[in-house]
Amino acid sequence: MGSVSDTSIRLAQLSDRDQLVCLRKALWPKSSAEEHARELTLILEGKAPVTMPLIILVAEILVAEARDRTLAGFLEIDLRSHADGCNPSRPVGYIEGWYVAGDHRHKGIGRKLLAVAEDWARSQGCAEIASDTWVDNEVSQRVHEALGYEVVDRCVHYRKTL
Repeated sequence: MGSVSDTSIRLAQLSDRDQLVCLRKALWPKSSAEEHARELTLILEGKAPVTMPLIILVAEILVAEARDRTLAGFLEIDLRSHADGCNPSRPVGYIEGWYVAGDHRHKGIGRKLLAVAEDWARSQGCAEIASDTWVDNEVSQRVHEALGYEVVDRCVHYRKTL
């Protein structure tokens, strides 16, 4: 596959939906393709409801498009009122999802997506950007830390059916 210089980063368009469904399904396999398609349609048409009270501005979806027009990856970012470990007096850019397809990894595409997302957060007045990953996703943790992110908290969630 091509290099990072063969890949452009841009805002996703409705015509990207089917490719994005596949990439999102790889990142979030517990949701069905149909669920991803419905959510993407709403986001890409600018009609996504704000479902979390701490989200100020609904996600922008950035895509990494290879020269052959296939999507090599994506990053979803939104603006939150606060995030763990960040200054609570200012909004925070928040990475909701970040994925690069396996055959496009180790080429700088993830770094390039993240740089554009960080620029977007700065343009929204953010002084910080935050993200999260599962405690067992060591690859994601290493990538975040290699790109300057620091761990601010670790949490294990519990539930009990009553």
